[in-house]
Amino acid sequence: MAGPAETLPRLRMRKFWEEHSQNSSVQEMMLDSGAQQLTQEDTPEILALLPCLKGQDVLELGAGIGRFTAALAELAHHVTAVDFMESFLAHNRQENGHQPNVAFLQADVTSLQLPSQSFDLIFSNWLFMYLLDTEVSDVAKQMLLWLRPGGQLFFRESCFYQSGDQPRAFNPTLYRTPAEYNHLFTSAHQMCGDELYGFEIVMSRSVQTYIKRKQNRNQVCWLLQKVPRNPEATWGYDTFQKFLDSEQYATRNIRRYEWVFGPGFVSTGGLTTTKELLRMLDLKQGQRVLDVGCGLGGGDFYMAKEFGVEVLGMDLSHNMVELALERAQKETGSLSWLKPDGQLLISDYCCGPRPWSKAFMEYVRRRGYSLLTPQEYGQVLQEAGFRQVQALDYTGRMLSALTQELQELERSQQQFVQEFSESEFESLASGWREKLQRCADGDQRWGVFYALKPQ
Repeated sequence: MAGPAETLPRLRMRKFWEEHSQNSSVQEMMLDSGAQQLTQEDTPEILALLPCLKGQDVLELGAGIGRFTAALAELAHHVTAVDFMESFLAHNRQENGHQPNVAFLQADVTSLQLPSQSFDLIFSNWLFMYLLDTEVSDVAKQMLLWLRPGGQLFFRESCFYQSGDQPRAFNPTLYRTPAEYNHLFTSAHQMCGDELYGFEIVMSRSVQTYIKRKQNRNQVCWLLQKVPRNPEATWGYDTFQKFLDSEQYATRNIRRYEWVFGPGFVSTGGLTTTKELLRMLDLKQGQRVLDVGCGLGGGDFYMAKEFGVEVLGMDLSHNMVELALERAQKETGSLSWLKPDGQLLISDYCCGPRPWSKAFMEYVRRRGYSLLTPQEYGQVLQEAGFRQVQALDYTGRMLSALTQELQELERSQQQFVQEFSESEFESLASGWREKLQRCADGDQRWGVFYALKPQ
């Protein structure tokens, strides 16, 4: 029965799950007629994304009928499985009650009370999309209390739109964007003792099973970590990620970069230089590519379409990944570190020999960069164990691309100002002129690096 303090949204959510919990089946839990095949494939995929659980205490929220409970219990020291539907919890208890390291608790997560700093990992699979924004924020603060310092939160949600094909008389589910989840969780703060803590995003990515089986990129999972907040170390922001997303890679700034580099690109030369660099690789259909610093994913979408490779893109900027995930919804089609003999291709900002000019030193300090000369960069790869390292100084190509981009920007000034503003045009154009000057002075360089992993 519903408690007297339940709000209308919680009553609607309870009614929704009462309607979809008559048989306590996996089809009901996943609201999908193909649940059996999906769960066989996405369960191991999800578990592979978790940190090492040996000796860890795990809180499983929204545990349902126990689709993940048994596997978590096999890996962890102890699992506390929580769900607010008695029928689901009873099924879970029947299946996993024999395991000595599993405890079961019927409770609504919005009113759940647990001891402080008692868990190393909190795990949930489809939970927060059934909570209001205010409820998610409140629960996020509580989870910061429940987690030990350095503890982690893993969750998976349906974003953008519905996935399952189960008929629904009404649907109170909230299909948020990844950007909204990022904001809700990174905005949470909690005092634990004398120290302020918050969540930092370690990883977010789409679930590959749904891409392959349903051509559906809206299943997104996150791994977050409880970390101390020290704004002084990150230019007044909670994290370095927030510094990037509020300054250089603010969403509006990204759109301005795209205007110059082309749709999907935020790096020198856009698609043109991407094509040039990819000629250095012998990409073949079915290969897997890891793109570190993927930005908006323009190069990733190109590689997937042109060569038939599977690409995993990662970037430190939340805004970049959020926009890439949104644009991936419109892409067709479907990963790990290098295999033996795998190829490595890097293009990156570099610097010239020291001493640098005062203007360049200030630029590096303001951006938070750590720069090496192309030769030093290549040496780092050599020392890391890569073979056949090629360290190429592409500064001449950078100058050519920057010059062409500035000319195109100046030719389209009127259109740019209509979409943005005159001051933003002047800011962007002056930024390009400053890049050209830094390159001409020999302070700023562009390096391209190719290497092979040993057999």
